[in-house]
Amino acid sequence: MIALWRDLREIVHEQVQYRDLLFQMAKRDLVLRYKQTFMGAAWAIFMPLMNTIVFSIIFTRVARIDVGMPYPVFAYSGLVAWNLFASSLRFSIGSLTSNIALVTKVYFPREIFPISVVMVSLVDFAVANVVLLALMAFYHFTPSPAIIYLPVVLIVHVMFTIGTALLVAMANLFYRDVKYLFDIVLSVWMFATSVIYPVHLIGGRTGQVLRLNPMTPIIEGYRAAVVTGDNPLTPAFAAAAVLSMLTLAVAWVWFHRAEYSFAENI
Repeated sequence: MIALWRDLREIVHEQVQYRDLLFQMAKRDLVLRYKQTFMGAAWAIFMPLMNTIVFSIIFTRVARIDVGMPYPVFAYSGLVAWNLFASSLRFSIGSLTSNIALVTKVYFPREIFPISVVMVSLVDFAVANVVLLALMAFYHFTPSPAIIYLPVVLIVHVMFTIGTALLVAMANLFYRDVKYLFDIVLSVWMFATSVIYPVHLIGGRTGQVLRLNPMTPIIEGYRAAVVTGDNPLTPAFAAAAVLSMLTLAVAWVWFHRAEYSFAENI
């Protein structure tokens, strides 16, 4: 425990020391992500919006489900929060292997690569929320006082995202077949989360297993704070918050200890 605390202090000190590099990396990643694309940053809106249209047709015309609100608002609010997590992991997984020259020749905290990716995804997340506000206005939803909890939900969301991003980036460096399994795992994970349907509709043992997924209370917390006006700080969200902090701490220390062998495995 003392060694863990010492490593965490060293990690925080390094991040403060290299904060300017982190912001420069994030700026570079943001420019590269949309360079030579026709739609530019509009892709941050296009993907969750198109998925919302598709799932709205399925779950309002083909297999109707009761979500307690207009389905497009339910689906888009879940998809925009999920995309922050999914896009962060999707771009983080190759963040080390695509920067071979920097990883092998220059010293700085290597966790800057996946963290900068998460920062870019936060920009996409902010842009995509403009459409959510428009949908809420169309369906006569107004922000409630519960929106003050949004920063808490977002912090927990980002902690879990960074922790997971560090793990997948490191795993892909040591085992290159991780990237081939990644999309499958991510797709299954989305359908095991309250993104396009409420998980509480699933009963039995399957439902109990699905409710162990920490992304579900995080997305439900986001939906509660922004859309429904409910208190998102439920016991399930508290458990997800504790798990997010542990994931971030363990992943960051593990990443920090392993980074000295990155160059020989890249």
